[in-house]
Amino acid sequence: MTPGICLPLVALPATDGSAIVLATLSGRSLVAVYPWTGRPGVPNPPDWDDMPGAHGSTPELEGFRDIFEAISQTGTRLFGLSNQTTAYQREMALRLELPFPILSDAEGAFARALRLPSFKAGGDSYVKRLTFAVLDGRTEHVFYPVRDPETHAAEVVDWLTEQA
Repeated sequence: MTPGICLPLVALPATDGSAIVLATLSGRSLVAVYPWTGRPGVPNPPDWDDMPGAHGSTPELEGFRDIFEAISQTGTRLFGLSNQTTAYQREMALRLELPFPILSDAEGAFARALRLPSFKAGGDSYVKRLTFAVLDGRTEHVFYPVRDPETHAAEVVDWLTEQA
């Protein structure tokens, strides 16, 4: 994924009950793409612990939650995105008290259209962790790879501040 790409016209169900078409939003949005979030008491997918970069989605999303106000003050919308179902994501969003919607690409149409990087674990495919900025329907900036999910949100805010 590189800057300047037009986003596909794919409606993504969101945890707030809406359907979001990122390509049609005016202004700037950030999309934090993550592979999978676990649930307390539910085991990780098979081979998850062997996959570099697989762990860290929950701390990453909590980082975005904790600086959501700083992102909002720049006039930027924030979304999370994974290939988990909206019902699964809704439980996680409520549990983590996320103030931004999580988008579901459970069918993989958005990821396929953008050729997002992926990996397999336990026979299933997962998107790799990345964050991209969208400005008026086109990718503006891409953070990939995300080296430290726990501090990534601060890196994104630093970039947003530079854009002002």
